[in-house]
Amino acid sequence: MAGENALNFQMIEAAAGRLAGHVRETPLLNSPFIDAIAGRRVWVKAECLQHTGSFKFRGGWSAVSALEGAGGVLAYSSGNHAQGVAAAARAHGREAVIVMPEDAPAVKIANTRAYGAEVVLYDRATGDREAIGAELAEARGLTLIRPYDEPLVIAGQGTCGLEIARQAAEAGVTGGDVIVCCGGGGLTSGIALALERTAPGFRVRPAEPEGFDDVARSLASGMIQKNNALGGSICDAIVTPQPGELTFPIMQRLCGPGVAVSDEEALRAVAQAFLRLKIVVEPGGAVALASALFQGDAIEGEDVVVVVSGGNVDAGVFAEAIRTYGDAA
Repeated sequence: MAGENALNFQMIEAAAGRLAGHVRETPLLNSPFIDAIAGRRVWVKAECLQHTGSFKFRGGWSAVSALEGAGGVLAYSSGNHAQGVAAAARAHGREAVIVMPEDAPAVKIANTRAYGAEVVLYDRATGDREAIGAELAEARGLTLIRPYDEPLVIAGQGTCGLEIARQAAEAGVTGGDVIVCCGGGGLTSGIALALERTAPGFRVRPAEPEGFDDVARSLASGMIQKNNALGGSICDAIVTPQPGELTFPIMQRLCGPGVAVSDEEALRAVAQAFLRLKIVVEPGGAVALASALFQGDAIEGEDVVVVVSGGNVDAGVFAEAIRTYGDAA
């Protein structure tokens, strides 16, 4: 399988070595209030506390730190991969050009520019970010760093799985579902590969927004499925056209069935994360937590680990989530 040939556990270990001293080991949080809502113990891997506000810093640093020679980098992203690559490029003294949809959250566009990147905006409905990126990369001699279908990026995301295995063992948890917010599958497949070797009692499961559950449908059918729309969910961070060519074979081999949540459930999870754990989470980064809180019948075991993958939320969206759902479980 393509994904298996392109990536292995040794690449994750090598990425961990390059990230040492640069990545933040994020905590594994627990709250009795969250447990009561979910009806089981919920362990929250708070990647919203990672540098740049999401797990994407791991993959960005992994890829940029492995580059040889001079030259800049290019990425396309709705915001979190953009910031991860931009921050890593700046730290390594490299130019960064980021292709972003013009309707991306304003905070993500502003932060990407603040990390020193040149931002090229496009219309998500009519533009092709891959074509735009390929043209710019060739014209300007930039190295393209894809958001999920890139072995070095997947390896970097896999370091999150190494931390989960160690932290869960310290908490006395050796098995159960690990629910991961999933777009193209870089984080999901990376964590699955890491846990396969370090904590085989866990089963990774992708979580997606309703209507954009291409990974869940692909796993169920055994073939890559595409989403009909490219936008329309408040969970913009994990809305992608389809699973990656590299990530899908890994997820097909190692992951359990996917879980889908509504935008309302994602916003309710944003509110509960703030009220009970005191962390700020974006809707796309909250779908795994929403799965544990509101889709409990689909989850197995007394313990569940959920990855809160990002916290780069516009202030207005966050305030609305708290105002609307702050008093409700």
